[in-house]
Amino acid sequence: MDVEEAEAQHARALGSHLRNVDRLLQLQRSRLACLEEGFHAQLQVLKAEFETERRAILEQHEDEIRYLQDVVLALEQNYARDDHEATTNFQSARDDIKSKSLQEKQYSRLQLGGKMEGLWEQFHAAIQSYTEATEHWKITFEGLKQKDAKSCREIEMQAKKLQKLQDLVAATRARLAARLRENEEQNRHAREEKEAALGQLQELKSQMNQAWAKVHGSLARLTAQSEATLKAVAQAVGKAERILRLAEMGRRLETEAEKVLPFYLSSLAEGELFDADRVLKEKPAEPLAQALQDYVGLERFWQRFNKVRLEERALAQQLAAVSRKNQQLRGLLQQYLEGLSVSPEVLSRPNPLLAVKHKSRVPRACARRHQGAAPPLQPPWGRRLPGPHPQL
Repeated sequence: MDVEEAEAQHARALGSHLRNVDRLLQLQRSRLACLEEGFHAQLQVLKAEFETERRAILEQHEDEIRYLQDVVLALEQNYARDDHEATTNFQSARDDIKSKSLQEKQYSRLQLGGKMEGLWEQFHAAIQSYTEATEHWKITFEGLKQKDAKSCREIEMQAKKLQKLQDLVAATRARLAARLRENEEQNRHAREEKEAALGQLQELKSQMNQAWAKVHGSLARLTAQSEATLKAVAQAVGKAERILRLAEMGRRLETEAEKVLPFYLSSLAEGELFDADRVLKEKPAEPLAQALQDYVGLERFWQRFNKVRLEERALAQQLAAVSRKNQQLRGLLQQYLEGLSVSPEVLSRPNPLLAVKHKSRVPRACARRHQGAAPPLQPPWGRRLPGPHPQL
């Protein structure tokens, strides 16, 4: 009988355990649904932020393209203006050099013409006065000869200066041509550098967009994982604190025997224990069994939990039996008190104090009811549980 009651209690405990497992699975599914809703909401927010940032980047890209086009236009305008200024300066310098050379030529011609006229006049005067003073004119001739040599040297110097000016003009033209070739080469290099810079800019922008996409994806995953981790840690901490509080409360209510031997010995035989261990060590195939493998470490806890539930059921049965016995004793006491008093109603009823040949005068139905009272129940492991004493 006790074995059947223990098996029934075990079946009820197993059913309660399975219902708790189903409830935990339902809670897990609802939690996963909430997490999925939060993930979709965050995904929509991230998509909106990505579209906003993408539009901003495209607008910035268009602004930079317009800026580069303005820079290219400004460079072309500056080049045209510099070319025009260089051409104008070259023409003005050439005209100035030409005018200066013509003026110097005319000045030299005028100066030499004046000198030649003076010399010619002096020559005629010398011829005229030659006869008057030969010596004087000889000295004068020598002096004029020296002046003529000096004038020849000055003419040679002026010719050399003119040649130098012509060489300078040729060198200036050559430098101007070289400068024009250098400017063309520099402009070509500038255009090549500009094209290379534009290509590098496009490549850097594509790399930046890829990096931003990777960073946003990593940030979203990290945010979701961190939130899920925080929630899981908070739930685990809450469960752990609740378990610790319950363990502390249970430890206060433990008896001396439970403190010495907290776990009862198994009632299974050695073969049954071997089979149970072999079944537990086998790899489960069903998802529920795989999930239960994660709670193998709670076997001791479930033993104590089942022990407490069994004791609770035994105490409830013992309390019911004691309550029934208390009701029976109250009925007997009421009959005894009624037997002590003398009244017409009491006399009309059977008196329990009157007995014939040591037999009770109580009706047989009442006697059978008292005799059929069940004894107080005891736990299946043979220890009487403490309970409340019946109150009369």
